[in-house]
Amino acid sequence: MAASFASTHCFLPLYQSRLAPTHHLQNNTTSSSTTIPLHLNRNSNSKPLSFSSSHAGRNGFNAVVENERKKDRLSSFAQTAAVRNLMGSVTDTQALRFAVVVARFNEIITKRLLEGALSTFNHYSVLEDNIDVVWVPGSFEIGVAAERLGKSQKYHAILCIGAVIRGDTSHYDVVVNSAASGVLSAGLNSGVPCIFGVLTCDNMDQALNRAGGKSGNKGSETALTAIEMASLFEHHLK
Repeated sequence: MAASFASTHCFLPLYQSRLAPTHHLQNNTTSSSTTIPLHLNRNSNSKPLSFSSSHAGRNGFNAVVENERKKDRLSSFAQTAAVRNLMGSVTDTQALRFAVVVARFNEIITKRLLEGALSTFNHYSVLEDNIDVVWVPGSFEIGVAAERLGKSQKYHAILCIGAVIRGDTSHYDVVVNSAASGVLSAGLNSGVPCIFGVLTCDNMDQALNRAGGKSGNKGSETALTAIEMASLFEHHLK
């Protein structure tokens, strides 16, 4: 038995918004809404359905959009009162103690990095009596010295300074990888922040630029990192 279907027109409004473009009617006037016919199955007793746009409808739609935007803003961690942010400070430093492990290899670079670090410590009111400088032969030996200093529990942070410059052999890669992993292991094993301040450069010009030249002094930058991490551990993560 064949089935017969009839259709009716259901007009649904599309409001002008960022989600729906403006449509033009036949009289070339711009409207904030248009209608879309939908063909629905019906029997002979059904009546056409028609929906038209209204100012109240637009307001309701805009209210929903605005409500969703508010929810997005409230979901931000920075604006949620329930989230407690823990950060180190660089203002309360007089009680903090630091050790600086410095490699003698490429001393023309490492001395400048040390000077930058000590200048930053002084600028942020770290007492000179609370800073110990430990010299090691090269960057390869920094990690083991940093770990021993960290385990002594005398210091709030260990700053590790060195300079490795690429040469003609693969020795550069071995030293760089060992220095980085050594400093990381020192911090993990001792529980004291160990800050990686070892320059890894292709040539001497790059190293000089980062040791007080046009690229700044990386010793100064890592000293500031050491202060912040020391403060974070001492005041928030004990």
